This record gives sequence, C-alpha cells and structure tokens, in this order.
Amino acid sequence: MDHTRVITIANQKGGVGKTTTAINLATALAAIGEKVLIIDLDPQGNASTGLGVDRDQRRTSTYDLLVGEKSASEAAVPTAVPNLDLVPSTLDLLGFELEIASDPRRVFKLRDALSHPDVRKYRYVFCDCPPSFNLLTMNAMSAAQAVLVPLQCEFFALEGLSQLLDTVAEVRSSVNPKLEIQGVVLTMYDSRNNLAQQVVSDVREYMGDKVYKTLIPRNVRVSEAPSFGKPVILYDLKCHGSQAYIQLASELIQRERAAIAA
Repeated sequence: MDHTRVITIANQKGGVGKTTTAINLATALAAIGEKVLIIDLDPQGNASTGLGVDRDQRRTSTYDLLVGEKSASEAAVPTAVPNLDLVPSTLDLLGFELEIASDPRRVFKLRDALSHPDVRKYRYVFCDCPPSFNLLTMNAMSAAQAVLVPLQCEFFALEGLSQLLDTVAEVRSSVNPKLEIQGVVLTMYDSRNNLAQQVVSDVREYMGDKVYKTLIPRNVRVSEAPSFGKPVILYDLKCHGSQAYIQLASELIQRERAAIAA
C-alpha cells in the first residue's frame, strides 16, 4: 500500500453528504486517469446504488472482503465510470459485528484485506462509512492513512465535528497512530443563507487550513443523480455541484502532493 492512499470518509451524523462526496470525488479523480476503488461499508449500500450497481448484481461484497473470503480485486466490480471500481455493500454487513465480536483482530479486518498486493493498482481507496461510530467505521479508520470529513453547513456542525475529532484521536491512540485528518469539506452550502456563511466562518476559524477552500453547494442536480444510478458529474457535468466536486478533486490532489513532499 506504499503509493496507495486509503482515505476514510466519515461523520457520525447522517445526511451530511458522505456518500455523495465519496462517489463524486472518486469519479472526478478517475476522470483524470487515477485508478480509484470505493469500498461501501454502509449496510444501506447507498454508494453502490448511486454508482448504478443494483442489489442483484452484488454477488460479492464488502462482507466477503472483511471476513477474508475474497481479496479486493475479487470483491470489486467495475462501474460505469472508467478507472473506478467498487466493492459493493450488501445487508450481510449487518451481521458482521456480532459474527466477529470475539476475534482479537476484529478492528483490523479491512487493514488486513487492503495489505493484499492486488490493492496496489489503485492510487486512491475511499471507504464510505455508515453514519455511526461502529466496528465498520473503526475498521475503516484503522485501515486508512487519512480521514476526510464532510460537514453540512448547519447549526450543529461544530458539535458534530468535535465529536469526530475525539473519535479520530481515540483511534490514533489505540490502533492507528498514523491516522490524520486529511481535510474538512463543507457541503450543502447555500450562499443566500446567513447561518451557512456563519458556519463556514466558524469551521474555518476552528480548523484553519484543514478546511477545503471548495464549498459544495446545495444543488438539485446533486440530489437527483443517485436515483439515476449516476455520479452527478456523469448526470450533469455543467451544474454547480459537478463543477464543485471537480474543483474539490483538484484541491485534494494538491494536498496529497504537498503531504508527500513534506
């Protein structure tokens, strides 16, 4: 995994744009030729549906990867986006925690799976987490080098962020000392809304340059795209939401280059 970057997209709060960010950031990176894998760790499987992989097409899944029955390349399926593969989620994931509760390596299942040589062909692996801090999220954080935090521009944003930072600190001290906050992405931004502007300013003050400059706008096309099984970048390239995710991908690449140089 030397040159492969594993980035976990996490926030304990639901509805903040985690899956939308995972899908569209991955699509934008794949579009410029990067080889990308998304691992759908949410039993609801929204990333899988949003990439047009129907439930009846999911013969292998994240569950098979976590329990060691399949390697990443065996569990991955190609998507309609060239260079973008997906390890889809199935409802089998719901039983994962109970099944491996007594396994001493239960928090390292994903890390073990991603140490397989076949993962090296990917430049980026994005883990799309469920909206809670459970064993699946813990696996994603113990396998990743970095956490990307989508944060909705709303009243309780900072409260949710401080909870997540506590979680990352806990993971760092217990199972993954190398874990860092890759960045905070502000989502569902509405420039006409004074509260949204205040949230942006508060989060920037609190997190400094960890906050991405790119703001993801509240955009109807972004909301519509998943029901067509497409990333918004494929659904409507010219809309504000697509353009923002393309900008976000370019900012992410710059950050990654700077991190490597350091």
